[in-house]
This record gives sequence, C-alpha cells and structure tokens, in this order.
Amino acid sequence: MLKRFTAAALSLLLFCAVGCGQKPAETSEPEETSSEVMSVEKTVKKVPLNPLTGLPLANEAATVNRPVAVMVNNISIAQPVQSGLNSADLIYETEVEGGITRLMAVFQDVAAVDRIGPVRSARYPYIDLAMGHHAIYVHAGQDPNYAQPHLKDLDDVDLLQKNFGKRISNGLSQEHTLYTFGETLWKGISDGGWKTEKSDFGMWQDFADAETDLTLPGGICNSVRVNFSNSYSTEMRYDPASTRYFRYANGVARKDYGTDTPITVKNVFVLLTTISDYPDGYHRKVALQDGTGYYMVNGTYTPILWSKGAASSAITFKNTDGSPLQVNAGKSWICIADQTTSQPIISE
Repeated sequence: MLKRFTAAALSLLLFCAVGCGQKPAETSEPEETSSEVMSVEKTVKKVPLNPLTGLPLANEAATVNRPVAVMVNNISIAQPVQSGLNSADLIYETEVEGGITRLMAVFQDVAAVDRIGPVRSARYPYIDLAMGHHAIYVHAGQDPNYAQPHLKDLDDVDLLQKNFGKRISNGLSQEHTLYTFGETLWKGISDGGWKTEKSDFGMWQDFADAETDLTLPGGICNSVRVNFSNSYSTEMRYDPASTRYFRYANGVARKDYGTDTPITVKNVFVLLTTISDYPDGYHRKVALQDGTGYYMVNGTYTPILWSKGAASSAITFKNTDGSPLQVNAGKSWICIADQTTSQPIISE
C-alpha cells in the first residue's frame, strides 16, 4: 500500500510540474556534477605553473615576473663555492675562453633564492640566451670587445655598478667572492626602474603533466659526459631513487656551497653547434642558430633537433622527424658544445 501511494504521489507531482510548463527534473546528478566541475576548475587555477619548469610555483605572483639570468663562475677553483644552482630553473653551460666554461642560472622567482654566485662577467652567447627568455641579465663586468656592445640589446644589471651584491670570504681571491641574494636583487631591480613583468606568459617548452615521467626511445642513459676541452668536462649521472641527474665536474660530485646538497636536475640537454674563436683569438663564438643534439631524462635519451635563430627567440626542441618534443616537467641543465670536438659520451 505504501509503495503504491508513493508512486501515485510522484506521478501526480510530475503531472503538475508538466502542467505548469516545467520540465520534470530527470535527476539531481547534472547539477551536482556541474558543481564538482567548477570546484575542480577552481582547484586547477589555484596551482600556478612555473613557465620554465612546468612544475607548480609556490608564489603565484611570480608567474608573471620576467626571469632573472645570473652569470655564475665555473672556473675549477670556484666550483666548490658555487651557490644557488639547485634553486635555478634552467642552467646553461658553454665555452667562454681558454678551454673553460661559464654558467648562466635562470630563475623565475629569484626573490625566493638565498645566495647566488660567485657572479662573473658577461659573455656574448649568454646575452643571446638571456634575450631568448626576455630575462633581466645579471653579471659582474663584461668582455669589452664583444659582450659590452651587445649589452645595449637587453636589460642588464652589472653588480660592479649596483649595490645588489656582496663580497663573501670563501678562501679564494677577490674576483671569485661576489655573491648576490635573491630578495635583495629583486628589490633592487624593482626599485631601480627595470620592467619586471613579462608580456609573454607562455611556457618555455611543451611540458608533460607534472605527475608524468617520460621514457625516451633512444636507449638507456645512466650517464652523459660532455668534454668541453681537455681540462673541462661536465657529467650527469642518473640516480633511479630520485629520478634526477647528479652533476659532476671533471669527475667530482658538486654540491651547493651554502647547503652542502648535491646539484641535481630532471632534464639534461646537449646541443651541438659550431664553436670558434672570435678575431681576438681568445674569446669563444658560439653559433646559436640551430643544430642537432640529445635529450636525457629518467635514465633514457633521444636524439633531437634544436633551433633558436634570432637573439630574441627562445630555443625550441623537436624530434628528429620534425615533430614537437615533449619535455618532462622539471629543472634543466643545457650544455651547448662543439659538434666536432665535444660529442657527448652516453653510457648505459
């Protein structure tokens, strides 16, 4: 009796609803589903991604910042006192002169970084690399013949002229003791009139979802070594436990001077090009138009194509068939090496 009454009552209610020009509600699920979708969308929007890594960025406001690119001393005696590399989103390494390399560490949220350095002078190819990110370029002096005239093409901060750095005793000569501190540096840039907000809000590369670990088709890569010269080599050794590559310089594991933590990255790129001497026979000229190379991640590798072209253009990566390369979310180390003398040695 109760069941029949309930059914009759429901029928009456539906009849009334239709009679009043209203469609009977099929179910309450569509409304709940819509609400859930809105909730998910709001959650996604609350997780800003770092344009340089594809990873969540703690400081949402920093996603619209212009990156800051800092020249870091990489002469062998200064490697043990390097600071801030673990906090960098990208690190570029290529030849500068005399067989040595220099590093350029790029930060999306430099204010969140403690100490960075030792800071060294500008070199021409790094200005082009910084321009490709529309970055504010930080250095301590410059090569007067090639780099100095090129500095007018971007916004730069010379720490020898601005009080955004500090000499810190580290057992080395004075030229290897200049450091900058992220919060001080960003405040100086902001207060000094530099444009701090970027106009392009796109991602640096086509990053995979942050929770995805890519596997590459070229084979196993448990280590890759680039011999820039007879006296300078960079090696990245894969650690399966952390799924990161650990940095070695001339066979020595390198750690952050301030925190004593190993320097690690998720992605490793080796870009091959032509490197030659400038007319002075000393400084090195790095061609940044295009070339071949390799991409390493998660203990695997694949051959790639790369191109940059104009100084203001970012580097783009493609598979060898010309299709866009998808990059694992994470921090990257980018070696730019001579295609004749510095082919990478990839080991299983």
